[in-house]
Amino acid sequence: MNLWESGRIALQALAANKLRAALTMLGIIIGVGAVITLMSSGSAVERYVTDQFRSIGSNLLFVMPGNFDSQRGGPGAANSQSAGLTNSDAAALLDPIRAPDVAAVGAELVQAATISYRGESVLTSVSGVTPEYAALRSAHTAVGRFFEEGDQVAASRVAVLGPEVVTDLFPENSIPVGESIRIDGVAFRVIGVLESRGGSSFGSEDNVVYIPLSTAQVRMFSARDRSGEYTISVIYAQAIAEERSDAAERQIREILRDRHGIQPEEDSDFMVMSQADILASAGSVLSALTAFLAAIAAISLLVGGIGIMNIMLVSVTERTREIGLRKAVGARRRDILLQFLVESVVLSVTGGAAGILLGGLGARLIGALASDLNPTLTAEAVLLATGFSVLVGLFFGIYPASRAAALNPIDALRYE
Repeated sequence: MNLWESGRIALQALAANKLRAALTMLGIIIGVGAVITLMSSGSAVERYVTDQFRSIGSNLLFVMPGNFDSQRGGPGAANSQSAGLTNSDAAALLDPIRAPDVAAVGAELVQAATISYRGESVLTSVSGVTPEYAALRSAHTAVGRFFEEGDQVAASRVAVLGPEVVTDLFPENSIPVGESIRIDGVAFRVIGVLESRGGSSFGSEDNVVYIPLSTAQVRMFSARDRSGEYTISVIYAQAIAEERSDAAERQIREILRDRHGIQPEEDSDFMVMSQADILASAGSVLSALTAFLAAIAAISLLVGGIGIMNIMLVSVTERTREIGLRKAVGARRRDILLQFLVESVVLSVTGGAAGILLGGLGARLIGALASDLNPTLTAEAVLLATGFSVLVGLFFGIYPASRAAALNPIDALRYE
């Protein structure tokens, strides 16, 4: 008996018991559908996160005060408290001799403040930033303008609003350019509104009020270190090219360690992270989470496989006389083994095909519910699901097929 003949007989056997076959395949259908839906959604989330990080700027390096030891009180905590980041640190990174791979530098000071307008008030983040911030962080204005060098030099009381702040303070005026707001009681004139940038690992980019860095330091928050220098929360540095990011990061570390008087054996009192580092960390977490959820969903495949083994054992018992008759007319042991093994695989693969359709529908449903995501049914997911279905059919069909092939033809013909 060849493979095609075994497949035809398997299909006939399944057609003879449609309801039983459908119920047997249900575990495989659910398992494959869940795995494909989770894989498609996980890939969509990874793409979304990658796009979000790329939208904050290109070839960016983030320099922040403190280090990982200081965050958890480790051995380097004492040294990490010795200095923060200052305006002069940011300026030093523009040295074309010591940092030839750094193309641009910006600085930001973040504080919480109360923003008020005609009796309405909200508590939100206020970021003092340099004019370079707009280009470095891809912060484009929807209306009005961003800060210019003159605003920074004069420490002007001007503000650029995120769209969420506009919605909260100006529900009836989406273009509040020229209006006067108060930040912790100090009057500021609105000169622009940013386009929506959504959320990121740094919080919502739309619920922020931006003012010139000099204004934040001199007029608002008086952020100074022990030496009297103005401090900042983060330095943004842009590498001249993506492939030069590592060199730019190395140059930044050397300059800041030298400025802060850190000895070779001592830990740095600052952290430098690149977009690639953040993406790699986020990607590894998301991949692990997707794999974990897919493994849980794959339990349904195990349950489905046990169901297939159970129904195949029942089928062997029901068809004992048929097996005896086939052996009596010349069917070999391997023919009987192949017949039932093919039947098990057909049952599993048919369930897998239905599961692929179910997974595709699940991915489309998630895409419809979450407009930011775009789950797609990939060839990789289909091949993986098909391979799993075949393996489940083979693994859980071997024992029933072996049992059928081992039957004695005389005993099988006498079976009632």
